[in-house]
This record gives sequence, C-alpha cells and structure tokens, in this order.
Amino acid sequence: MTIVLMLGSAPMAVEAAAWPRAPFDRVVAINNAWRVRPDWNEAVFPWDFPEDRRPLAGEGQRLITETDFVGATMAFTTGYWALHELKPSVLAVFGCDMHYATTGKTHFYGTGAPDPLRKDITLRSLEAKSARLMVLAAMQGCAVVNLSSGPSRLIFPRVARTAAAHARPLPYCTDLVAAALGAEATLGYMVPSGRYWEEADRFDPAALDRLDALWLKAATQPQRQSA
Repeated sequence: MTIVLMLGSAPMAVEAAAWPRAPFDRVVAINNAWRVRPDWNEAVFPWDFPEDRRPLAGEGQRLITETDFVGATMAFTTGYWALHELKPSVLAVFGCDMHYATTGKTHFYGTGAPDPLRKDITLRSLEAKSARLMVLAAMQGCAVVNLSSGPSRLIFPRVARTAAAHARPLPYCTDLVAAALGAEATLGYMVPSGRYWEEADRFDPAALDRLDALWLKAATQPQRQSA
C-alpha cells in the first residue's frame, strides 16, 4: 500500500511544512511546491518552468520534466504521472484546488499565473477533468482524495490528513466510463506536445462539453453501475 501526497502551490500549502511524514510514503511536489518541505521525492515541472526556480535533487529525489509526461494542466498531468509511475493506493492532493483569489496571494509564494485557466479549449470544465482522473484511478484501485478545506474546482472527496491512509476508491458507472472512453477514441483529440491551445481550431467545443458531461456522470452516478 503506497500513500502519495501531491502538493501544489496554493496559499494553504505552507501548512504541509509542519506535517509529520506519516502516513505518506512519497511526496510529489508540483512546480514551486518543493519549497514547502525538503523531504519531497519527486519535483514535477513543465518545459517553461524558470530554471532559477528549479530545485536540486538530493539523495532519493528525482526531477520530473516534460520529457517524462505530456499535458497542459500540471495538477492533472502530475496525477496521471503518479498513477502510472508510482501505482499508489491513495493519491492525496493538497494545495491543488485551482481556485484563485481575485485579490491578494494566489500562491504560497505570492502571486503566480493560474496555469489551468490559460486559454486552453480542453479545459472547459476542471470539475470534469478531476472526475476523469478520479475514475481512472479507481479503475486501478487507487482512491484520489482532497486534503484541502477551502474552495476547490476538484470533485475529489474531502478527507482529513490523518484519515488519508484509510481512503478507498468511490464507485463509478462502468457503462458511462465505457461511453466516455469510446467518445475520446472517436474524437482523437490528442496532441503529442500536450499544448492543446496551439491546435484549438480542430477541436469542437460542443463535443468536448458532451465528453465532460459523460465523465462527470460516470463519477457521480454510481447507481447506474452495471451488474
């Protein structure tokens, strides 16, 4: 059983600096979040992350760059990477809520760019994107939970840090998952670079909205689970 803490850069992320290591087996820090606590195992950042903000890896630490993953939104990209590479039983996220204050600090280090709110046609529903991650994780036996307490665009269930190790995947609708995966295959909206905004003209917003609706229903309507 592997419990992974995925740490983002929201203002409350600094609270994690005082947390004991248990129950987490690995700490995955996104972008600047490696500054929050020194015992991170993986620091994940994209191609355009400034070099002067990148950490130096010590013993037992790895730098994960865009050569290791593809994706536009770091929270979701890192989640998929962690599912594939670390095979966790619980993926607990903190400070990754993608909710940005209109005034004051947007990140623990001050004011930063709201990565998931960039002009990207594929990010029409962050809630649906979180539903997709949660369902695909559940399909491999991993529970995805949110340790944050403030406003969030994620639909992951909220749990206390001390209860994270006991989280279990939520049920989902297999029929709707199959429909969503089939729709993705039919659309073929894959961009190898992960920079979807550079090829937005070939995407149909209405088709994306229908796909998002499927993922949300698959995650939130388990009563339709096939026998």
